[in-house]
Amino acid sequence: MAKHKTMNKEIIQTEIQYKAVRSSGAGGQNVNKVATKVQIQFFVEQSNGLTADEKSTLTEKLANRITKEGFIMVECGETRSQLKNKELCTQRLFMLLENALKKDKKRIATKIPKSVIKKRLEDKQRIADKKENRKFRF
Repeated sequence: MAKHKTMNKEIIQTEIQYKAVRSSGAGGQNVNKVATKVQIQFFVEQSNGLTADEKSTLTEKLANRITKEGFIMVECGETRSQLKNKELCTQRLFMLLENALKKDKKRIATKIPKSVIKKRLEDKQRIADKKENRKFRF
C-alpha cells in the first residue's frame, strides 16, 4: 500500500513569513511602544509542503482568503505577548488549511418518512378547514 502524501507541517512552518505590527486595543502605553500584533503570510503556490492537488484545492476553497499576490494572511493581536500571538496565528493558519483540505462527505438522499408526509397533509387540511370556516354564509 502506497501512503498518500499530505500537508507537511514542518516544511510549511519554515515557509511562513512573520511580521510584527503595532496592535490596537488594551495594553495602555505598551500599545504605542511595542509591536505585539502578528501578521503571517503563507504563499500557497510556492509551498513545497503541499502537493499539487492540495494547492489547487486550497486556491479553490480559500479563494476569498487569498490575496492578488497569492498568499493567505492571518493576523492575531489578542494577547499582549508577541510570542503568544505568533503561536495563535500559526495554529489558526494550520486549522484553516486543514479545514479546507477536508473531504466533504457525499450526501446520501433519504426517503421522506410516511409520518412526515401524513403530518404535512393533515396540517394543510387543518389550515384549509380554518379558512373555509371564515367564509360568510347566509
